[in-house]
Amino acid sequence: MLWPVRFAFKLLSRLGLIVVAGAAGFLTGLLLQARMEQQTWGVDPADVKRELPGDELVPVTDTVETRTLRIDAPPEAVWPWLVQMGWGRGGWYSYDKMDMDRPSADEILEEFQDLAEGDLVPTHPEGGFIARVVDPGRTLALYLDSELIQAQLEAAREAAAASAEAIVDTPPGLQAAGAVGDLAMPEFRASWTFVIEPAPGDGSRLIERMRVWTGRDGLVQQLGLPSFGLGVFLMTRKHMLGVKERAERHVS
Repeated sequence: MLWPVRFAFKLLSRLGLIVVAGAAGFLTGLLLQARMEQQTWGVDPADVKRELPGDELVPVTDTVETRTLRIDAPPEAVWPWLVQMGWGRGGWYSYDKMDMDRPSADEILEEFQDLAEGDLVPTHPEGGFIARVVDPGRTLALYLDSELIQAQLEAAREAAAASAEAIVDTPPGLQAAGAVGDLAMPEFRASWTFVIEPAPGDGSRLIERMRVWTGRDGLVQQLGLPSFGLGVFLMTRKHMLGVKERAERHVS
């Protein structure tokens, strides 16, 4: 007479597995939806599939993020804020305590207005992105990969070893990057493109696109580091709003 109890136990166990699987599927769906919204913030659906200058820098990707923002200022008033970006330059107009050693600029810095293709756009004292497309007033495309990072770290080490001052007091950025540089750098390629287009009412549309290849599975890429994806979204959103606020204030 124990079979009804056993049957009920098996049924409840299976129902429990179904509930757990359903909850996991629901959570996965929420995470994917959140990532999609972060990756296409402010974007018209047509912009997601649209080709932009700089896409060719990372032709094969496992992550593409496109975001847009209207700025109530003409393109020529937006460009100076983009071209002067970088560590030790105009900053990133984002959360400065996280990616700068000083506040981002609130004024146009004339000494950083002549960026050329091949120039460094630093993210830290020892290196950063390389400008690959510079079309003044219209497009800025930056590029970075694992080989560039390794080369920049090696160059920084050699400079530190050749400098008596650096031997005594290693730059903080090199101290932080040194531990990473001693490890095998995972292979990756990334581009960060900024496109400025005229908008009605003497305004502009700022389009930003990140293209990343890591060689990881697409679903793992989407779900493996959700907090990192959220962090990138928050930083870039703050950056875009920072450009907007400065450009609009400068023309008002």
